[in-house]
Amino acid sequence: MRTFLFLFAVLFFLTPAKNAFFDEKCNKLKGTCKNNCGKNEELIALCQKSLKCCRTIQPCGSIID
Repeated sequence: MRTFLFLFAVLFFLTPAKNAFFDEKCNKLKGTCKNNCGKNEELIALCQKSLKCCRTIQPCGSIID
């Protein structure tokens, strides 16, 4: 019974946590699919389910491609 309560507590508190590893990736794994892009991100493509493929904007001095 204690094992069940422990597992329930762990799963209950970890469920809302969002992990970027499990998000849908796009643009050769350099972007993520989201409802809206943040202010430091740019829209580069469209994903399935009407989501936007967003990629973080690189500062001018460190552009790597």
